[in-house]
Order: sequence, then structure tokens, then C-alpha cells
Amino acid sequence: MTDRQELARAAELFRTLGSESRLELLVLLAAEALSVSKLVELSGMNQPLVSQHLRTLREVGLVSVEAQGRERVYRLQDQHVAHVVADALTHAGEACPDEGVSP
Repeated sequence: MTDRQELARAAELFRTLGSESRLELLVLLAAEALSVSKLVELSGMNQPLVSQHLRTLREVGLVSVEAQGRERVYRLQDQHVAHVVADALTHAGEACPDEGVSP
């Protein structure tokens, strides 16, 4: 049985994943570890926004960071996150059977 703490952590995870921008960063990081500058380049977001989202993702334990010289390289903390995001994207891409049907 799931306890209240697990439910609270899961709810926090889903709140964090509720941002389109954070989802995009997680998709990029699912492929490989990337620096902030590369994430800025690939996402088209500005550097302060990318850094803010990465901080949020770190706070909930979804990504980790490692200094490599002057760069900070981010990676997914574990592949569970990649699977959750991939499943959500697959689900979102599936056509709803009732889509476009008026009541």
C-alpha cells in the first residue's frame, strides 16, 4: 500500500513535470548529458530560464549536475524519469477516440 509520503512525492513529481519547458529539457537530457549552453542552444530558451528550470529539476532529484571545467553538465538522475516522460508523450500523441465528436 502506498503511504502519504510516497503520494506527496509523486504529486511533487507531477507538478514539476507540468511545465512544457521542463519536459523539453528532460527529453533533451534523456538522450545525453548536456551543458547549460548546449541546452540553451537546443531548446531555444534563454540561459536564465534554462538555469531556473534546471534548479527546479535538481531540487526534486530528477537531474544531477557535475562541473567539467567551467561548464556545468546536467544528466538525468535515473532512467525512470525518461520512461515517465516518454510514456506521457506517447499518450499525448495518441488520438482520443471521442476527439472531434460533438455530444
